[in-house]
Amino acid sequence: MLENDTICAPATQSGGAIGIVRVSGPEAIEIVNSTLSKDIIQAKGGTLHHCEILDNDGIAIDEVVTSVWRAPYSYTGENSVEVSCHGSGYIMQQIVNRLIAVGCRGARPGEFTERAFLSGKMDLSQAEAVADLIASSNKASHKMAISALKGHFSNELFSLREKLLNITTLLELELDFSDHEDIEFADRNTMLKLANEIDRKVVKLTDSFKMGRAIKEGIPVAIVGRTNVGKSTLLNRLLHEERAIVSEVEGTTRDSIEDVVDIKGINFRFIDTAGFRNTTDKIEKIGIERTHRKISEASIIIWLVDDEPTVEEISNMKSLVGERTLLTVLNKIDLIDESRFSHMLKISAKHGLGIDNLEKTLYEAAGIDSITENTIIVTNARHYDALIRSHYALERVRSAIESHLSADLVAEELKDVLYTLGEITGSQITSDETLKNIFSSFCIGK
Repeated sequence: MLENDTICAPATQSGGAIGIVRVSGPEAIEIVNSTLSKDIIQAKGGTLHHCEILDNDGIAIDEVVTSVWRAPYSYTGENSVEVSCHGSGYIMQQIVNRLIAVGCRGARPGEFTERAFLSGKMDLSQAEAVADLIASSNKASHKMAISALKGHFSNELFSLREKLLNITTLLELELDFSDHEDIEFADRNTMLKLANEIDRKVVKLTDSFKMGRAIKEGIPVAIVGRTNVGKSTLLNRLLHEERAIVSEVEGTTRDSIEDVVDIKGINFRFIDTAGFRNTTDKIEKIGIERTHRKISEASIIIWLVDDEPTVEEISNMKSLVGERTLLTVLNKIDLIDESRFSHMLKISAKHGLGIDNLEKTLYEAAGIDSITENTIIVTNARHYDALIRSHYALERVRSAIESHLSADLVAEELKDVLYTLGEITGSQITSDETLKNIFSSFCIGK
């Protein structure tokens, strides 16, 4: 339920040139007005007002600009005021304290966006996209968050649910005429075709989660190869810092080392692994076992070599990599005759030769260029879980239709699909605890 009190909180971090304190609720304009040197009670929505904000003794706390927003034309859908002041943490806290003293309540994390959702300004998936937008750290994650915030994902789900609702309505109509067994409003072949079509779209959305999560967390790239082939040197070169220990002693890297770097607006999470070799060292053996696990977790594998791999090594690597992208990269081209290796990417990790081309190849291998603002990619684990359950529910729908079950049983399975898809946008969520759990991850002031 939408709370009817008025809340306030800093909407920006302290320490900058400008700070903003946000106020929202039915008494927002009146409460802020009581602290100002200028009357804004009759101010129109979308207007700015230069004045001072005063303490209880009428002494100026700061010279401010207030922006007035009237319901429903505000972020939250409520009356709102944003107070722009100097970015001092002390000043912002004094303003918040003053507003609380005259009737505001301090906002909980994410409460402004929660109110926007409860007011119908956005659905739940769009509200969660706000948090993703704030957390976006590169071009790709920003693009995905903007797409979700604009409602592209929501619109796709709405379209799917509308088709399901039409069929469910026809089935419910059949139940009203249950005394007439020969009456069938919903053609079963058409229903089965529609269920298959919707399931294909659900599976496509579900499959996109792998890329969505990789873009948010950094596309995992494992650097593998024999010992002393230059894996740690390559990691340091890609990260532009001495992150991994480089030594001529074989087996120096005994555990995986991870770090993230931005390449052309995409975060790549590079993993330097223990080198492949036969060893009796127990610690090094554990490191090599972890290398195998890291390969299974990576989307892209850089196989670093300094000579032509043997047939056995190629076979073993293909078996380890499976369907993942494998880039075979020849290192130390400053020391060897590279003309014999025309089929490989060529670099010198030590001297930085060929690194630009390697980064370009990595970017292309990630397949990011195919993503546009209209591309729908699932990035939220809650959405992924609901889509998985929708897929299983659709399988039950298909089974019910193919088994010629009664209209009421088919309708129940369809309602399960409608419910799970509705969880994503929030149309089926009634639990305050669930909402609080979602919005608690937001920052205060948003």
